[in-house]
Amino acid sequence: MGAPEAFTHTLDVAHWIAGALHPGHGDRWQTVWNPATGQAARRVRLAERADVDAAVAAATKAQPAWAQLPPIRRARVLNRFLALMNEHRDTLAAMITAEHGKVFSDAQGEVTRGIEIIEFACGAPQLLKGDHTEQVSTGIDNWTLRQPLGVVAGITPFNFPVMVPCWMFPLALACGNAFVLKPSERDPSASLLMAELLQRAGLPDGVFNVVQGDKVAVDRLLEHPDVAAVSFVGSTPIAQHVYETGARHGKRVQALGGAKNHLVVMPDADLTQAVDALIGSAYGSAGERCMAISVAVLVGDVAERIVPLLAARARSLKVGNGLEADAEMGPIVTREARDRIEAAIGRGVAEGATLVVDGRGLTVPGPDGQPLAGFFTGGTLFDHVTPAMSLWREEIFGPVLACVRVAGLEEALALIKAHAYGNGVACFTRDGAVAREFARRVDVGMVGINVPIPVPMAWHGFGGWKKSLFGDHHAYGEEGVRFYTRQKSVMQRWPDPGSQVGAEGASFVMPTAR
Repeated sequence: MGAPEAFTHTLDVAHWIAGALHPGHGDRWQTVWNPATGQAARRVRLAERADVDAAVAAATKAQPAWAQLPPIRRARVLNRFLALMNEHRDTLAAMITAEHGKVFSDAQGEVTRGIEIIEFACGAPQLLKGDHTEQVSTGIDNWTLRQPLGVVAGITPFNFPVMVPCWMFPLALACGNAFVLKPSERDPSASLLMAELLQRAGLPDGVFNVVQGDKVAVDRLLEHPDVAAVSFVGSTPIAQHVYETGARHGKRVQALGGAKNHLVVMPDADLTQAVDALIGSAYGSAGERCMAISVAVLVGDVAERIVPLLAARARSLKVGNGLEADAEMGPIVTREARDRIEAAIGRGVAEGATLVVDGRGLTVPGPDGQPLAGFFTGGTLFDHVTPAMSLWREEIFGPVLACVRVAGLEEALALIKAHAYGNGVACFTRDGAVAREFARRVDVGMVGINVPIPVPMAWHGFGGWKKSLFGDHHAYGEEGVRFYTRQKSVMQRWPDPGSQVGAEGASFVMPTAR
């Protein structure tokens, strides 16, 4: 295991239900592509409603016994799973690169960030402690505890096929829930390896299940009466659909949507640092990240100094097969996604933005010197973008960086506040007062000061504002524990037989502390 070649041959991908591979019902399949070669790598079985029902039934059967285990015993299973994930880190990374296209080192980083959530979830005994107040009223103690919801589901995107599921299921399992994962059908293989590793770690069959699929599977999970909660990460239109549909069916929902992340470069910023940050965050993973920087907000005269530097770096990007050691950017996940990105570039030109570097039509030579047939596009850079343009308004989800020029910090803050999305933002400056003011006032959920991609660590939680998040809970961290549990409050009195407390008879007024 672990050789990248092992994940480029044709192999059908099925479901994982009740601790075993499940062939599924019906006969709907979708091709999984190798985006670097442009060739079909395998097929994935698309679930029918009956497959979702089977997975939920397995989870419903297994969950009560799992929830009855002491948290420390659940944590021991997760600790064994943690060790196996570390052992198979490169195997998972190779799977990601073969099906998503991101460069191998980036895929390794993705797996590592997922592993960090598992490390956090191993602290379940501490995370699930409640609160206690002795003598909250005379002779009465009050305490709270957190209990699992039951069966919960996760619907995850193509761009992080390991990390984003790990935002969800480790904490859900630590809290005593059973889990049904619906991964992206574009890169589904890693989900099955994680299911196998959980089984090897000692997770009881049925506590973790995987259904591959499309809208049929998603809609069934959203309406299934035995699914108590749904976590989702994806585009804003689908996030809103998931949130509204799940809520209508009485479920708890957290639905993380799209983004249009800005990086503000102040005139006093270290330009070398700012250029490195913009290039890495805009073009890393071919811009297919919800935390990618897609708008550079250039303040004052910094635009004239930084745009030529950005252009030179964008032109020199090493684009290639993600398995090549020197590749900085891999292909786009599918041909359709590449065509959509290049169409958005065309609209930007038509709207009057200045196209500084055009990544369209890029050819990448293969090992034999012939062009690869993969889904490649190069890094694209625009200048003089305005808020009236689709380049600023719409999420492109590709390697396109739009430069907007503003006069000062106030205009930069107003620009960011006016955007529909509020996922991530950054400000590069040497001025502590500017940094403090920016962090306090910017209308965005995750903020970086001289940090281009401010993804919080496992114990802090991830989530944006505005149309980047539907629901009240952010992902992972203590927010994740709250999402996957519900609070129960217990008030208890054991009167002394000789005491007069409680002997006054029936009371018809609201009780108060006394």
